[in-house]
Amino acid sequence: MAATAGGVAGVGVDRAAPINEFRGMRLSGLIQHRISSRMLRLATSSRSSSVVRAVSTSTKPESSKGKRSKVELFKEQSNFLRYPLNEEIMNDAPNINEAATQLIKFHGSYQQTDRDERAIKAYQFMLRTKNPCGKVPNQLYLAMDGLADDFGIGTLRLTTRQTFQLHGILKKNLKTVMSTIIRNMGSTLGACGDLNRNVLAPAVPYTRKDYLFAQKTAENIAALLTPQSGAYYDLWVDGEKIMSAEPAEVVKARNDNSNGTTFPDSPEPIYGTQFLPRKFKVAVTVPTDNSVDILTNDIGVVVVSDDNGEPQGFNIYVGGGMGRTHRVETTFPCLGKPLGYVPKEDILYAVKAIVVTQRENGRRDDRRYSRMKYLISEWGIDKFRTVVEQYYGKKFEPFHELPEWEFKSYLGWHEQGDGALFCGLHIDNGRIGGAMKKTLREIIEKYSLNMRITPNQNLILCGIHHSWKKDIAATLAQAGFLQPSEVDLLKVTAMACPALPLCPLATTEAERGIPDILKRVRAVFDKVGLTPDESVVIRVTGCPNGCARPYMAELGLVGDGPNSYQIWLGGTPNQTSLAKCFLDKVKVQNLEKVFEPLFYNWKTKRLQAESFGSFATRTGFDKLRELVENWEALPVGDNLSAHS
Repeated sequence: MAATAGGVAGVGVDRAAPINEFRGMRLSGLIQHRISSRMLRLATSSRSSSVVRAVSTSTKPESSKGKRSKVELFKEQSNFLRYPLNEEIMNDAPNINEAATQLIKFHGSYQQTDRDERAIKAYQFMLRTKNPCGKVPNQLYLAMDGLADDFGIGTLRLTTRQTFQLHGILKKNLKTVMSTIIRNMGSTLGACGDLNRNVLAPAVPYTRKDYLFAQKTAENIAALLTPQSGAYYDLWVDGEKIMSAEPAEVVKARNDNSNGTTFPDSPEPIYGTQFLPRKFKVAVTVPTDNSVDILTNDIGVVVVSDDNGEPQGFNIYVGGGMGRTHRVETTFPCLGKPLGYVPKEDILYAVKAIVVTQRENGRRDDRRYSRMKYLISEWGIDKFRTVVEQYYGKKFEPFHELPEWEFKSYLGWHEQGDGALFCGLHIDNGRIGGAMKKTLREIIEKYSLNMRITPNQNLILCGIHHSWKKDIAATLAQAGFLQPSEVDLLKVTAMACPALPLCPLATTEAERGIPDILKRVRAVFDKVGLTPDESVVIRVTGCPNGCARPYMAELGLVGDGPNSYQIWLGGTPNQTSLAKCFLDKVKVQNLEKVFEPLFYNWKTKRLQAESFGSFATRTGFDKLRELVENWEALPVGDNLSAHS
């Protein structure tokens, strides 16, 4: 890193000279000095039930928008994510209390109940792993497969953020499952909670320099923003530190406090006691490859290479996010905005500066407005950039021009570039079970394969020798895995969240409902004359939080009541345009009444090669609503030309 750089409003900023502004979440001066040593002793006592009150707490007056939320108090009083979770997981109750329910999220778990069981509250826990770039070592996959059978519901689920989810874990088995994951090269730390979540990157095991650099950068960002206090290991493996050595550049960037970004005396140098106001998402990719939905992340990082393919630096987008609340117009999905370019050696410092800007200024009174997109919406991107630059210690360089984005599925057989092959497998809704699960384990064990999870809920088997291909392909086919040409194109891009019966926020079906929805869409396609080689991007969620990123879909279905969906239109196949709400409260049994006029008019009135989402935007929603309202259903086998 350079020692000095351009500052804000023409003022030079020296990395050695701390900036004294924007300290919303820290104690200052003499008070900090007097309490820090005592707090550090308490916080690092692995079995202590003492409560650390605040190594870093707000010195701002109470927000005019309201007091801090209850979750903020739970975090502050938790002794860095220990208390009262450490006590709650040890008692005989099947569930944990409210504070522990919030804290266990940081450890990678959600407390849930089976909503299909109406007579009793059937408490259980979902565990989510953290797999930067979707990388899954052979040992970890086999451990997860066994845990699903021994302690879960017998299936593994691949998520839209390249991780595993295990469902149905009982509280009494939590420590066994957690410790098994940790001891088999895995982690759940930070997979949920108010901190950086899993860092996405293209899952493909190419040996190209830009792909390798993107994946290394994603892993370094994940390491930089991983909690450091040790609470995770204290609770789940009795304080044993089962960690690999961190790259020197990660340690250096985390500890650097030239511009006032860290809490030097805290066990959590970046997060302090309050962590972040809300969840935080990062993705890294290379130009053209939008397999990661780059614009939906709080930070989107894009490798920029020279003419020889050598990575030189990164473009950075900020402020993407999907979550919203139905019929509350002040909440909204948002695309990331260009922030600027940084040279490659600065990326960890730039990311840290963005995170700290959100840490210090994001709202902590109302969690609906706590994502970074709302801070940027309130400030504007120029003010946001100016504040980040103070923590970064430099001015951002101009954004580099990028080529068009493309969605890439990576299904089927491909050369890695090192003489080996990889095989991308389509997994319906990311759910691995039954004969497919058994066969995958057999192949992965037999050939000692590593694998990767894609952001589209599929699986890639890596490092396959050419001599193994015939046997592996035959075994996969026998178990029901389809060749890419055999997978309905609607399924290739479709995604759904788990929703019912376990998610407490879901109001209707998503994962369990999407197979039938896709069949019905294909039937409408057939009816209006669309061919099997045509498709639209369909995503379904059980609530408006947007875990399957429905607001980027050409056709998004968002649960807004029992057996009811909001319908969103206008995304694009390469996931670069935001959809908009088209209709409210469409009952699941009435979907064809909407689909048929929309797809018929797309078929008959589209421009050459015009996608469905672009057609919807060009036509306009008022016109489309009129078409839906006045539509008379086509008879089966009707001649389209009569309606043209």
